[in-house]
Amino acid sequence: MPGLPLRIIVGLGNPGPEHLVTRHNAGFWFVDLLARRHGAEFRDYRKYSGETARVSIGGQEVTLLKPTTYMNRSGMSIRLLSEFFKITPAEILVAHDELDLPVGSVRLKQGGGHGGHNGLRDTIAHIGDAFWRLRFGIGHPGNKAEVIDYVLTRAPPAEEELILEAVNTAADCMPLLLEQGAERAMAKLHNRAGKA
Repeated sequence: MPGLPLRIIVGLGNPGPEHLVTRHNAGFWFVDLLARRHGAEFRDYRKYSGETARVSIGGQEVTLLKPTTYMNRSGMSIRLLSEFFKITPAEILVAHDELDLPVGSVRLKQGGGHGGHNGLRDTIAHIGDAFWRLRFGIGHPGNKAEVIDYVLTRAPPAEEELILEAVNTAADCMPLLLEQGAERAMAKLHNRAGKA
């Protein structure tokens, strides 16, 4: 089974120390972990409006990207980087927090809508919807009016631990995804999550 030819893995989040541990930054946590595991450091590239790091995963060279534009303008950074390297949306994986999944679950899929997520909405506006998504469940506050405060605050310790476990599991699955493809990686991720 052929692997997935990813060339860019994007983590969505908001820059700055005040946002570092908020639920909305789960995508940043994921790419930060990949960089640490593979011995890379992020560097700021103004021409891409983001920080990038180069890693080798499953025998493939991959660029990790953290847009520094704030969440609702993430798509511009992704478009700038993908156009420079002539990378198609199907070769891009975007990792992000997901209100509609239980805390600690993780799902992989290609395509779809934005589900009200501003980072996804802007990404779709810039590059279309054919990119892959890695969705980290953060749960829902239960009231739409509370969503903004909810995603921009830190989860309670027990919930944060579950999200970090999901981030670790997803990082474990990246070599499998790149070497053996999406079906194998989905089977491992979704069986482990088993909550949604």
